Amino acid sequence: MMDGTAQVFGEQQERQGAVKDTEGYVTEDGRQIGGTLMELRNITLRFGGVVAIKDISFDIREGEIRAIIGPNGAGKSSMLNIISGFYTPSEGELWYKGSKRPPMKPYEVARMGVARTFQNIALFEGMSVLDNVMTGRLTKMHAGIASQALWWGKARDEEIANREVVEKVIDFLEIQAIRKTPVGRLPYGLKKRVELARALAAEPSILLLDEPMAGMNVEEKEDMSRFILDVNDEFGTTICLIEHDMGVVMDLSDRVVVMDYGKKIGDGPPDEVRRNQDVIDAYLGVAH
Repeated sequence: MMDGTAQVFGEQQERQGAVKDTEGYVTEDGRQIGGTLMELRNITLRFGGVVAIKDISFDIREGEIRAIIGPNGAGKSSMLNIISGFYTPSEGELWYKGSKRPPMKPYEVARMGVARTFQNIALFEGMSVLDNVMTGRLTKMHAGIASQALWWGKARDEEIANREVVEKVIDFLEIQAIRKTPVGRLPYGLKKRVELARALAAEPSILLLDEPMAGMNVEEKEDMSRFILDVNDEFGTTICLIEHDMGVVMDLSDRVVVMDYGKKIGDGPPDEVRRNQDVIDAYLGVAH
């Protein structure tokens, strides 16, 4: 059950519609990108006297692949944690589907349609692939404890419906062969794919990917890149990702925001960002 603040916010979204800004753009490959789905306005995040993020603004549009890049310590993961509700910004506003989002807990944000993967794999090692992916459906389960314990009525119907969604995700990501394998036995690249499956099972409006290709070899990166593009193309899922591999980011992303020392130093299409002198200096290590 949502608390009062989250419930009011959800009702506000329903009244105002899915997206406030109806203006979009067309990508170079002919894809139509919709209006603003999420907007971050003048976000600042402090940890005591340390300013991790300073006065950053950008938006995420419906149907696009939006990347956040920057050197180590730039504040990228902190920004993703703000979007997913793990951190509350010290200053600034976050608008989602046309409404200002109040402070929320991560599970409340998840119920609003924001799912994520983690930089360090956060799966249940002793559980099977199928059971791990099923946990992505928890926000869709509303049956009471009694009916769940007896697997009766609403609980049984929910289980069947959620299982169908999960099986489709497993087929889509080509992990049928390992569906009953305990996650702890899987190689690193497959664990990353299972984590993507769990997030995708939540049927999110925005999918947050925190370094989805970290630690992968070339073949694994190619597979993950293909799946990210397929998720965006087949399901129309809006994706916001953090990634250190510049080649991958420039190939996948529709727009890129660049952070350095907690500040935004670039924002725009990949080709524009690639030519930005501030971005070049940041990645070459020019002294501040």
